[in-house]
Amino acid sequence: MPVTVVRFNLVAPGASPVALGIRYRAALEMAAYADEHGISTVQTEEHHGAENNWLPAPFAFAGAVLGATRRLAVTVSAAIGPLHDPLRLAEDIAVLDLLSGGRLVTVAGIGYRPEEYARAGVDWKQRGRLQDELLETVLKAWTGEEFEYRGRTVRVTPRPQSDPHPLLLVGGSSRAAARRAARLGLPFFPSAHLPELEAYYKERLVEYGTEGWTMMPAAETPLLYVAEDPDRAWAEYGGHFLHEARTYASWQNGGVRSAVRSGASTVEELRAEGVYRILTPDECVAQGLDSLVLHPLAGGMPVEEGWRSLRLFCEDVLPRLA
Repeated sequence: MPVTVVRFNLVAPGASPVALGIRYRAALEMAAYADEHGISTVQTEEHHGAENNWLPAPFAFAGAVLGATRRLAVTVSAAIGPLHDPLRLAEDIAVLDLLSGGRLVTVAGIGYRPEEYARAGVDWKQRGRLQDELLETVLKAWTGEEFEYRGRTVRVTPRPQSDPHPLLLVGGSSRAAARRAARLGLPFFPSAHLPELEAYYKERLVEYGTEGWTMMPAAETPLLYVAEDPDRAWAEYGGHFLHEARTYASWQNGGVRSAVRSGASTVEELRAEGVYRILTPDECVAQGLDSLVLHPLAGGMPVEEGWRSLRLFCEDVLPRLA
């Protein structure tokens, strides 16, 4: 059976705080429903200061989802490492690991938006050094032992439950990210289907004498929405998908590689491109993908429409995938 993922980034352009509250609570209810029906994973992510309300606090949201579910994993993909205080992040992840019995998965990247660094007062040019410090610090912190941190002796408690530590992957699309993961003996999460970068990572594992593995997106990793009438859904809601696709594309420079990057400028182009796919249940089953990523609230999709897609996926698609 393929891996099944429900993605939430809570994008909602122009939404009032009341409407956002309704949306956030609906996402939790959707996560609980997905858990009951055997979905593998809920995925969330981190962006700051976005006009369209893109989720800025993935660990707070992950904690709420973990509390509302019992079986599925929650993946933060990705946390922007250099924007986090290393000791506080180690504590937060340890607590979530204890609360969930090890169901939190964290992918740590360095991001690609200088404006997010400027907003946080963090030097963009130091992002590589800061990422190294963050990863080295949390790994030491999770031992529960004292260690030296910025010239002082510290200890982080409580220790997480997961052994040897909560699942932490290094994300990115650069050789620097692959080297960082290999040096620390951490799994590597390429941000796109990049076999050459996976090979480079494996070479560095040998060089450093460490062990690790890759979790790489497939060559095709579309964002899915299930509807009984895709033509109607594209006509009525295609603008939501296009808004998200164009926002995401505008943040990425030419050197950034992403599995879900779109070059579309119209709904028609987006539909033809295939990064976002609105499918009937039969079409969804026929995709034959190793990983199915459902995106029920994409780009501000009305909550009731998101529910319709999720129910179709869980009740009509999932039983046939098994």
